[in-house]
Amino acid sequence: MISALMPNYNRADICFEHGQGAYLFDETRRRYLDFGAGIATSSLGHGHPHLVRAIAEQAAKVIHVSNLYRVKQAERLAARYVAASFADSVFFCNSGAEANEGLVKAMRKTQADEGHPERTRVICFEGAFHGRTLAMISATGNPKYLAGFGEPVPGFDHVPLNDIAAVRAAITPQTAGILVEPIQGEGGIRAVNPGFLQALRDLCDEHGLLLGFDEVQTGMGRTGKLFAHEWHGVTPDVLSSAKGIGGGFPMAAVLGTERVAKALVPGSHGTTYGGGPLACAAGNAVLDVILADGFLDQLTATAAFLRAGLEALVVAHPAVFTEVRGMGLLLGLKCTPPNGEVQAAALTHGLLTVAAGDNVLRLAPPLIIGQAECEEALALLGEVAAQLAAQAGAAAK
Repeated sequence: MISALMPNYNRADICFEHGQGAYLFDETRRRYLDFGAGIATSSLGHGHPHLVRAIAEQAAKVIHVSNLYRVKQAERLAARYVAASFADSVFFCNSGAEANEGLVKAMRKTQADEGHPERTRVICFEGAFHGRTLAMISATGNPKYLAGFGEPVPGFDHVPLNDIAAVRAAITPQTAGILVEPIQGEGGIRAVNPGFLQALRDLCDEHGLLLGFDEVQTGMGRTGKLFAHEWHGVTPDVLSSAKGIGGGFPMAAVLGTERVAKALVPGSHGTTYGGGPLACAAGNAVLDVILADGFLDQLTATAAFLRAGLEALVVAHPAVFTEVRGMGLLLGLKCTPPNGEVQAAALTHGLLTVAAGDNVLRLAPPLIIGQAECEEALALLGEVAAQLAAQAGAAAK
């Protein structure tokens, strides 16, 4: 008999009852160190007092009013993003896939408004992940995600990451823009090469195209800056953000320059829940913490400590780990055994991680961790590596 919940998730048989900081506790009160953060979403960890208070206070006032009326919390949050980023205007929605849908719609609508309605295609990259809607699995292009859903939604062309010649060759009179993740999270913590984003910017300017960054996973301070593209000194036309933006509360955003934002006139795009009072109260609370003086500097220092420890693990356990990838607190360990086995072993040791593509174990802990939590995670990963190496040695005999 099928379960009441549809069987589209392969869930671990663990149910968490509460959390505190970087830790979660299951029904037996066992403690787990959370280095997955709900897939890079619980940016302030669990039970953060400022976030909890902001949500509770707003919930006691008004939860939902719809976008038929002004929402002061959204107005304030949008103004703060404009002040802290490249953007001139912001649209709030609910999830990363929805934000990427809005991003692509904004690209197409901008081109149409500028006299190029034929420009509807978007160049994307092999190994990308842009979401689970019909259009976004087509933008992703992974055959595994497309299987069983019929013909892909048209309008997306795929080229290898970091291959600027392939990008140039893919541009046609129907191309509207380019969509890229500064670091491919689901694709295996694969970062763009230095200079690649600038080369994309130059191509877009040369051909009148729009440059879009999918920062659903890399944004909100995860790499040590509010958005990862800031490390490259390159400005997009439009950007998607989600995951950590609400600290675990469902929320997302499309940030755009005036050129893009002015295309989304009334009736062109919308959302029922997006930008509501409760979501934006959470979003403002998260931004309070991330933009506080010294927070991102401390995160960068903690991330450097963690990375150094991971590099040492690769040296100590070359039969299990071969490479460290990523930036800030979005890191990956390239594995020799199947990463699912490594993830499962980490779970038995009380460490929560996330598998990614290219046989990578993804580490995306809450942004509030310190060196003590990093030392604990490194020790647990060392135990995992020793266990797996011993098992492999025994199996070889």
